[in-house]
Amino acid sequence: MSDYTNILCAVDLSNENLVVATRAAELARQYGAKLNLFHVVEYVPIDLANELVLPQQQEIEEQLVSQANECLSALGEKLDVPEVASCVVTGSTKSEIIERAKSEPADLIVIGRHGRHGLSRLLGSTANAVLHHAPCDVLAVRIEENPR
Repeated sequence: MSDYTNILCAVDLSNENLVVATRAAELARQYGAKLNLFHVVEYVPIDLANELVLPQQQEIEEQLVSQANECLSALGEKLDVPEVASCVVTGSTKSEIIERAKSEPADLIVIGRHGRHGLSRLLGSTANAVLHHAPCDVLAVRIEENPR
């Protein structure tokens, strides 16, 4: 196995993102790798009348991207890693993570995984989709749903 040189850490903006990013930062330090924090804004304007996107909808999307950039910057500052980059895009989370891993190119994707049951397990998850379509190794960090 070769060393990782470019780690893509895909995070949502939940409170658990620190758990996932910390694991990715530990690996980046261990391998001397570049760490890329990545978030996808999945805002899709609802267009019931099949008309053009309204300026207010574009402003909301821009606001979501701006807030996500701020959150990633703050998260990057908390991590003790020499080389941290961050990127926020809009689109489908699953597709954008895979595309980013290809375009970087990433050696490893670190992503959070919730232990879901029932219908959400049947329908699949982002981590599962990334695991099956990634062009590189994937580490799915288990996130406790009900921490003790």
